[in-house]
Amino acid sequence: MALTRLGPNTVNLTSAVTGTLPTANGGSGRTAVTGNVLQVVTATDSTGRSTTSTSFVTGSNTMSVDITPSSTSNKIFVMATGNIYNNTASKYVYATIKRDSTDLGSGSNKGLTNMFSGGGGDDGVCLAMSVLDSPSSTSQITYQVYFRVSGGNGVLNESDAKGSITAYEIAG
Repeated sequence: MALTRLGPNTVNLTSAVTGTLPTANGGSGRTAVTGNVLQVVTATDSTGRSTTSTSFVTGSNTMSVDITPSSTSNKIFVMATGNIYNNTASKYVYATIKRDSTDLGSGSNKGLTNMFSGGGGDDGVCLAMSVLDSPSSTSQITYQVYFRVSGGNGVLNESDAKGSITAYEIAG
């Protein structure tokens, strides 16, 4: 390869140049550096879902994402938003995120978050949950929102509010 000097501090690189330009310089040769976001998947749901179950049930088949980690050392950061509501006084609504069938919540059947319906009932709050998971897998994983009540009728995405779940693969 010949470089042609065109003037002070100028080099003609328009012919016979090969190689991969690093990402930082506008190229596509990205490598997985610890902490990099490698992929993002998201799903939304705008339909209210209700339950009277005291055991966790699927919040919505559409508040679910599938992700396949590229390395067993990578982590998955999952966030879910929406709202939860209970129509019965002095009762709770609990919400959690599950990886396949594993509850990523507290392990005490209380999930990742909860809402207490006060003395008058008919209470609701914004739902915001997040968890950093270490699945140690390169197989497809499903993350999904689940919820339950301590009594009464619990609703996820009450009044057809929009809920979402997003999973980020983070290089480990």
